[in-house]
Amino acid sequence: MSGVRPITPAILRSYRLSVYSAGGVSVRVGRIARRNMIEGANAAILLSACNPGGRRRPDGWNRRMMERLEEALHGMPTATGEGRLGGWSEPLFAVDAPLARGMRLARMFRQNAVVLVKMGRRTRLVFLAPMSNV
Repeated sequence: MSGVRPITPAILRSYRLSVYSAGGVSVRVGRIARRNMIEGANAAILLSACNPGGRRRPDGWNRRMMERLEEALHGMPTATGEGRLGGWSEPLFAVDAPLARGMRLARMFRQNAVVLVKMGRRTRLVFLAPMSNV
C-alpha cells in the first residue's frame, strides 16, 4: 500500500464533513442515501485517483490519474461526481461494483479510503489505511 498514510483525526474529520455528489445525488458520511447515484443500482463505491495518500499533487497529474481510473472502470456502470469541503473539491466516480473490487481499485491508485453509498442506509467510509489513534 505504498503512499497510503495512517488516517489522522484531521483526515477523518475532512472525510466526514465533505459532501459527495454524483448522478444528481449528494451524500455525507453517516447520512442516509435516499436516491441512487447510478441508475438501476442500489449501491455505489465512490472512488478518486487524485492526491494519493492524502498528499496534494499537481492538477495535470491528478487529471492523468483520473483518466487512468476511468480506463480501469471501462464497462462498469459509473457516474462522475466530486467530493467537496468548503473551497476544496476533488473529482470522483460513483461505481456500481462490489466493495472488494472498489477497494482493489482504490489500492491501485493509492487512496486512503472509499465511500460506500447504499440506498436507504447510512453512507460510510471504508479505510484502506490503518487508523492513527483516531
